[in-house]
Amino acid sequence: MAATLVVLSGLPGVGKSTLARALALELGAVWLRIDSIEQKIRDWGGANPSLDDAGYRVAHAVAADNLRLGLSVIADSVNPWQLTRDAWREVGVAAGAVVVEFEILCSDPRAHRARIENREAEIPNLAAPSWNDVLARDYRPWLRAPVRIDTADTSVAACLRAMRAAVDATR
Repeated sequence: MAATLVVLSGLPGVGKSTLARALALELGAVWLRIDSIEQKIRDWGGANPSLDDAGYRVAHAVAADNLRLGLSVIADSVNPWQLTRDAWREVGVAAGAVVVEFEILCSDPRAHRARIENREAEIPNLAAPSWNDVLARDYRPWLRAPVRIDTADTSVAACLRAMRAAVDATR
């Protein structure tokens, strides 16, 4: 069976990392969290604060290595533009993996805002975005049709079941 590259996208605070962690555990997959990678680069002092695309490039290389070993990978990032989405797809295709793309969203603005304002930091030194930062984020619509998961009124378990079903349908 070919490895699977699960590509997530969505604004901060919609539940991407919660779902990525749970799906990685369920599938026995590698979880690549861009926030963790980028913050370690910042901590090291090896990049300017914007990082440009350094975190994505590191994650692409690590994903490709693991996919070629036959391990499935969960790519957890905002993934805001078609350019970043296409780059993930190219990583998966080049490694011979099945690529499954998800857009995670929270359609209830009040719930989304509460998540942003009440979340606890998991990554040391990572500055969490404010609600205004999230609203101002340059996040563009998909040109392909990803599997959309709305976390507003759906439990983590139900979202995970829907994601697992979408992944299983490609295997």
